[in-house]
Amino acid sequence: MTRATTVRAVLAAAVLLVSVLITLTMSPRLGLDLQGGTRMVLQAEDSATAEADRESTDRTLEVLRRRIDSLGVSEPTLTRSGEDRIIVELPDVQDPRKAAEVIGRTAQLSFHAVRGPGTEQETGKDAGLTLPDEEGRPLALGPARLTGAGVKDAGASFDAQQGAGWTVALDFHKGAGRDWTRLTGEAACHPAQDERRRVAIVLDDRVISSPQVAPSVGCNVGLPSGSTQITGSFGADEARDLALLIKGGALPLPVEIVEQRTVGPTLGAAAIDASARAALIGAAATALFITFVYRLFGALAAVALAAYGVISYAALVALGVTLTLPGLAGFVLAIGMAVDANVLVFERAREEYAERAGRSLRSAMTAGFRNAWSAVADSNVTTLIAAGLLFFLGSGPVKGFGVTLAIGVLASMFSALVIARALTEIASRSRFVGDYREVNGIARPGRVRTWLARRDPRLFRSPRRWLLISTALITVAVLGIVVRGVDLGVEFTGGRLVEYSTSRPVDVQTARTALAGAGFGDAEVTTAGAGDLSVRTGDLDNHEEHALRAALAEEGGHTTKVRDELIGPSLGDELRRNALIALAVAVLVQLAYLAVRFRWTFALASVAALVHDVILLVGAFAWLGRTVDGIFLAALLTVIGYSVNDSVVVFDRVRELWAKARRESVTTIANRAVLQTVPRTVNTGMGALFILAALAVLGGDSLEDFALALLIGICVGTYSSVLTAVPVALTLEKRAKTPPPARKRASGRASGAGAKRRDPLDNGARV
Repeated sequence: MTRATTVRAVLAAAVLLVSVLITLTMSPRLGLDLQGGTRMVLQAEDSATAEADRESTDRTLEVLRRRIDSLGVSEPTLTRSGEDRIIVELPDVQDPRKAAEVIGRTAQLSFHAVRGPGTEQETGKDAGLTLPDEEGRPLALGPARLTGAGVKDAGASFDAQQGAGWTVALDFHKGAGRDWTRLTGEAACHPAQDERRRVAIVLDDRVISSPQVAPSVGCNVGLPSGSTQITGSFGADEARDLALLIKGGALPLPVEIVEQRTVGPTLGAAAIDASARAALIGAAATALFITFVYRLFGALAAVALAAYGVISYAALVALGVTLTLPGLAGFVLAIGMAVDANVLVFERAREEYAERAGRSLRSAMTAGFRNAWSAVADSNVTTLIAAGLLFFLGSGPVKGFGVTLAIGVLASMFSALVIARALTEIASRSRFVGDYREVNGIARPGRVRTWLARRDPRLFRSPRRWLLISTALITVAVLGIVVRGVDLGVEFTGGRLVEYSTSRPVDVQTARTALAGAGFGDAEVTTAGAGDLSVRTGDLDNHEEHALRAALAEEGGHTTKVRDELIGPSLGDELRRNALIALAVAVLVQLAYLAVRFRWTFALASVAALVHDVILLVGAFAWLGRTVDGIFLAALLTVIGYSVNDSVVVFDRVRELWAKARRESVTTIANRAVLQTVPRTVNTGMGALFILAALAVLGGDSLEDFALALLIGICVGTYSSVLTAVPVALTLEKRAKTPPPARKRASGRASGAGAKRRDPLDNGARV
């Protein structure tokens, strides 16, 4: 083995060993649908500044969501109940009492000037208040100069150098930062050790810190916002809790926990088992397909895919990502899509082997990895850009999807470029593998490539024809959205939460089946408390509620209604707004990246194909009358990533071929590039379709819509990357004045215009 192959093999073995250890020793954090969790009901109360109405309660809910994200609890469910109650459901919470304490605190933070030792409560326009400091001595405080709303970020850290122990560092927004500088500058005008040189930081009417402004700070100069620290007798947990309370924001309304109980999973054991079997069957079918197409090297790629599954699962567990059923299904789907990098390499190796007679298998594989690198890198970088922006700008399930997507991309690149490459390099050194074409799977061009080479179709003789077809499809989709409407799920619209007590125990799966038979297929059922059933569904009138109760009574005997209340959406306005902002920014950044890496025409064409795919998927669900809910949102985000990935692969080949033949028309180049990338597109798509078909047919009702959305999305994305993105780019190129891309300079020691890259197995000797 070469030194590079040895390094790859050792690195792959080390990462796999660590991943296996994590998998065997750490338990995953499961979501509400798989394991259940803790449900808390919070009662919002009037305050001196706000009334506990629907609007104030919704604002309080969003602050609670930020706090829960800071607690490390992913995929929570928060809904407004009635006008002034909030239902919080937390998956896999280790200490519900601590969570309840942090969630329920008001966290009204304010910053005050110290007027001197406290005597009695002041009155009047500029009256402050008198509170004891950390040591119990009363301080007279001025009115609040700024509040926690001005804090941009907060973090806990241990200060070992100054001996201050645990502190909380604050960073203010721009306007609040100026107020803080002014406040500390006024305090600095008083002499050292004077009480008036202190600044009091008050949390919920308690002075948590009242530090002296340092002697080095000049009068009316003040402290910049980024250097502010809250010091006090904090322990590690107190400092972290305080930081997340400040960062999450103050609650607009005080809340009181009026109920806390354990809830069961929304999916029954039978549904989970069926989904697991479907995932295994789909993954096995993908492995068999890739082995059938690429023989031995396909089998090695299947081994690398299995390693990818172990690595990415270990990363999800180690980072504490909450695993829900759609998330796990997406994780399994990523196994099918992770084969894409291997397919790219194998197809490029087939081209190298066919174009240069007498070339060795090993050098063809080396060239395949080298030539596929730019397409693999660009497609994955664009996906990582989207994942990062979804994480930093999104919230709730959108943020969680960003984490899962980024882990999947990085793990797939590692499995393809390190594990699969090490395995194929070792295999390609074997004379037996190189001599027998039926064994290695690379020395034969493949049926799809052979058929295309024989037919040589002219796809883009008239690009406008394909654009008219795409426009017609978009028109049909928009008509479906307008005429049929989009059936938004409970997460978007809110609905009704009803709890029932039955005389006979009923498991969740039986209840779901009974309700689906009665026409309530979108109902979400969980166990609540001592065997009660909790049903969350859309708007119900009294007649429909009686029908729902009767359906449960057929399985559970005498059924009594315990609770009945209206609930708001769990995917509220702020979460949806953040998701849309994150998506818009991600698309713009991807557009800029592709414009720099390729051409602005290619970038606009890729984004046009993405928009085309989104509209068609939403329109298809509108025409089919399917529910658009949180599961659909996860599928839509997956389709967006797949669409850009596909377009990048096609345009990477266009750029490469055009640079080699700059005098040829871009239409001819595009046609050739598409025909060369079709085998990769077909084989990658088939790998994903095997898994999706298994999930749709065998995964049960819980994954049917998810699998259907992805089936539609991948088919539409495959079509648009060729027959929408390329025609758009060709149309734009007719008006563009930019020259063709420059050809890359040949690397290596050879020089001159005709220099060729030396075969790695060629030592240069000649006779």
